[in-house]
Order: sequence, then structure tokens, then C-alpha cells
Amino acid sequence: MDTRPHRLNVTLDGATAAKLVHMAERMHLNEGTLARSLLSTAIDEADPDAARITSLLDALPGAFERAQAGRRQAATGDTVPLDQL
Repeated sequence: MDTRPHRLNVTLDGATAAKLVHMAERMHLNEGTLARSLLSTAIDEADPDAARITSLLDALPGAFERAQAGRRQAATGDTVPLDQL
């Protein structure tokens, strides 16, 4: 298992971002620190059962549409090679 840190960029909707900022202010933390902690806890507690993961993904607003758009982009070559990221 690779234990090196990996950087991820996560985009939050306005209401969720505002809630995170408010929580971080109340805890006297940087919102990035709080976000990392919350995400790590959620991942640690996540049920790895495939059916459960599928239901979680299905609950994400617009997830199916974004996946379909990604498939169309891949099919038309509208992508960025990994080595260029």
C-alpha cells in the first residue's frame, strides 16, 4: 500500500462550502484541515460493499450525467493525457 500523501482537488457547492467554512471557524481550524479530516473519517468508515458504493454514487446530484459526458469526451478524444496533468 502506498502511504505517500496524494493531492486531490474537491469542488463543493456553495452551501456545502459555506457550511465547511462556518464549521472550521467555530473550531478555529483552516477549512482545508477540517475538510481533510472529515474526508479521511468518511473514507475510513465507508462500507466497501459494492452495492452500497453504487447507491452512494447514485445519490450524487448529476453524477450519471457527468459520467456520460466523460464517456463522450473520451470517445471524441477531448481529453488531457495523464502525463500532461
